[in-house]
Amino acid sequence: MDVESQANVSNAPNQTEFMQPVTVRKPLELLRDTEAFIRRPTVATLTPILPPKLSDRLQVASNLADNSLQELSNIDLEQISDWELKPARILIGLSFVGFGALMLLMLLLYVHTLHPNLNTIEQIRQYWYEYVWCVSLGVAGMFLLGREAMRPTPKSQKVRKSKL
Repeated sequence: MDVESQANVSNAPNQTEFMQPVTVRKPLELLRDTEAFIRRPTVATLTPILPPKLSDRLQVASNLADNSLQELSNIDLEQISDWELKPARILIGLSFVGFGALMLLMLLLYVHTLHPNLNTIEQIRQYWYEYVWCVSLGVAGMFLLGREAMRPTPKSQKVRKSKL
């Protein structure tokens, strides 16, 4: 008895092509619509529960979010050059370094305040996990800044700097 299945080429189904979406949505439009889909029912649910003054502020914030996200959805991401993103990447790297240093300072303040009887080695032994998180965040920021410093500059920027 032959239990192996034998594929019959004549019975194979035809290759079907999937229908492509009629409109291709940009990522920022998708973000706008998704955020609004979540925010609007939440605001509608919270508005009757909250005090009138807070309810009005929530409505104003919701309208402001609608306007801001509408402006963002009009941005064409393909038009943004790598050079224009450099300041944002530097700020993100600096934020990582600064936040890592701030959290490390807060961790040390916490440990020295609540556990003054522990010496340095015992403090690190007990809070090593938090310590590693803070240091890793700072190191990630340093990597971002280092990568940005080593990124080559466009020719037009070098020529403009040399003429000054």
